[in-house]
Amino acid sequence: MIDTTDRLEALCDRARTLPAVALDTEFVWERSYYPGLGLIQVGLGGDDVHLIDTIALEGQMGALGEVLADPSVVKVLHDATQDLQILARATGTLPVNSFDTQRAAGLVGQTATASLQDLVEWAVGIRLDKGETRSNWLKRPLTDSQARYAEDDVRYLLDVYQKLRDEAQARGRAEWVDAEMERYDDPSLFEESDPNDAVDRLKVRGIGRMSGRQRAVLRAVAAWREVEARQLDRTRRMVLPDEALAAIADRMPETADDLRRLRLTDRQVARYADGLLDAVQAGAEAEPERVQRRGRPGPEDEKRAARLLVAQGFLAGRCEREDIDSALVATKAQLAAIVEAGPDAVADAFPGWRYDFVGRDLEGLLRGTVAVRLDAGDGWPVAG
Repeated sequence: MIDTTDRLEALCDRARTLPAVALDTEFVWERSYYPGLGLIQVGLGGDDVHLIDTIALEGQMGALGEVLADPSVVKVLHDATQDLQILARATGTLPVNSFDTQRAAGLVGQTATASLQDLVEWAVGIRLDKGETRSNWLKRPLTDSQARYAEDDVRYLLDVYQKLRDEAQARGRAEWVDAEMERYDDPSLFEESDPNDAVDRLKVRGIGRMSGRQRAVLRAVAAWREVEARQLDRTRRMVLPDEALAAIADRMPETADDLRRLRLTDRQVARYADGLLDAVQAGAEAEPERVQRRGRPGPEDEKRAARLLVAQGFLAGRCEREDIDSALVATKAQLAAIVEAGPDAVADAFPGWRYDFVGRDLEGLLRGTVAVRLDAGDGWPVAG
């Protein structure tokens, strides 16, 4: 276990001499806003695997930050986004030149949601044991079982990386894979989300029946809770549950007693009343949210639904024939937005390889200049 800065610096000096290193994190995320980082795994190839004790080295991870920021070293991770965000927070450094094995898999005949277990078995024929998935990684000492599990998460990751690289090259998609990995160099990936968008995370009934003014209050109190949860490093629900926010937006309380009548505890009222009531007032004074009521479907809705079905079938068929996970090209929601916006939106929505792969034909389909027919072999809609 790497638990001193001297040993960490020695490890990172070695890592920076290599073309690629494997990285993973283990954390606990139950009662905090941010994941509680317990361990970082570093794989330098084969059994050359190291565990970094992030508890012993909290605030002293500068050497690892230098590895993350080194553009000459590929940082290989599986399902990379969350791990990269955790590593950036732990080191204070934005990673560059990262490679996500899960995302790359979707371009070479695997799914873009493939587990590490499945990719390791595909690449090297070994099935990993995942028995420690719910371990307490903040507790010390680690058990032998925990250590083996953590090491295995990076032991074969460079083999998976090389297999994916070889497959991409063989299929003529190496540039596509490289283009997909550029998203992990985008600094916006590491920015905190806008608290004003926190309302979109709420999972509670009745929002659809709220007035525009009530929805504006709901947005304001959800933003207040987001900021409060970050500052306290507590889960959103530990600050106030979604149901309480919805009740506050519905009733728009003006006093601490009003909050108590909404079943907030005395402790919650004492701690949060000032901020909550300010948020309620700000929301009530803001521009009311636009409320769209759904009516009965009409002819235009039916035409829109038909266009979407054709576009979905066209995309799914192209992806199946070319052995690409369609979710990498466009989700159902993204495709629906494109169909709604019309052909002029396609080029921006399908940049780079996506436009050559399917965007150009989809654009023609929406313009009416490309016809589709059902393929006699697989039954999917195809151009021409």
